[in-house]
Amino acid sequence: MDSRKLYDRFFTIFGTLMIFFYFFLAYFVMFTPGLDHIDKPLRIMMGVPMIVYGLYRITVSYRKIKENFFNEDEDE
Repeated sequence: MDSRKLYDRFFTIFGTLMIFFYFFLAYFVMFTPGLDHIDKPLRIMMGVPMIVYGLYRITVSYRKIKENFFNEDEDE
């Protein structure tokens, strides 16, 4: 396995793990009582784009996982 393929696979896994971080952060911003000093509509306005971005990252990560892990390589 060459270093470029290893690099791509590492960052594919990292990007997939980041999806959970985006959803956790959105949940934290919208529903945590520790942020009650921020208005609820403002917290929703901050959390919804994080959820939308997480959904976008799911589609990108799916494509990357399919490309990097399940593609038949002509080189090997």
